[in-house]
Amino acid sequence: MIEVKNMSFGYPGQKERVFKNFSLKLEEDRIYGLLGKNGTGKSTLLYLISGLLRPDSGTVCYDGMATYKRQAEVLSEIFLVPEEFELPSMTLERYVRLNEPFYPRFSREVLENCLRDFELETNLELGALSMGQKKKVFMSFALAAGTRLLLMDEPTNGLDIPSKSQFRKVVAQNMSDDRILIISTHQVHDVEALLDHILILSQREVLLNASVTEIMEKYVFEYRTPDQMGADVLYAEPTLQGNAVMAERQEGAAETQVNLELLFNAVTKGLIK
Repeated sequence: MIEVKNMSFGYPGQKERVFKNFSLKLEEDRIYGLLGKNGTGKSTLLYLISGLLRPDSGTVCYDGMATYKRQAEVLSEIFLVPEEFELPSMTLERYVRLNEPFYPRFSREVLENCLRDFELETNLELGALSMGQKKKVFMSFALAAGTRLLLMDEPTNGLDIPSKSQFRKVVAQNMSDDRILIISTHQVHDVEALLDHILILSQREVLLNASVTEIMEKYVFEYRTPDQMGADVLYAEPTLQGNAVMAERQEGAAETQVNLELLFNAVTKGLIK
């Protein structure tokens, strides 16, 4: 569905380009985790995919159509939830009436279900909400829009601990087989149970592009005592529970849940590819 091909992009006035000859393909029925250090272009990539930025060269296409052209049939299938946004001072009902016509598969039932799971009412005055409440409302609208491509930039920033759990539930219950969800985040533990594919960016390339299943087949993530640190250990960090370890998975060993923080550090240090 999404193909980025030989794409280069830089902001005016900056000597260094954010991307140079960058390529990437994204397939439907995936929840992607987009990870990278500050300044690696995660947010920029989301804006290029959504068509809000135009590449200097190369292409960014949705189903073969360049997103920067912002054709109606493309825009109706893409929804971006940026890290920072404003909602107008109006009722939620009026906001929905004004915006739902842009999205052919918009579902008021999904919107109401999401709001209920976030413990919010439907008769809301948007201007009176806290930032965390606004984020919940906007993400609920995004899921209700029914777009085939949904982009979220740091969606759990500003949410308290119960709300982060609610977010995972809301997303999991409203994904469908024909959708792509890309979550760009630094808060890896907030979303690692949701993701089924991991993308790790460096300054100009993809360091890792692998499904969670592939990662679990190759590696184990566990705690070990100092005398258990064998040659299979690829990366380790000391913790109060012992050494948090990413190691090669041995034949017959049980699968373990992916620890995104360990994986990210191992990849960015060049210990695995």
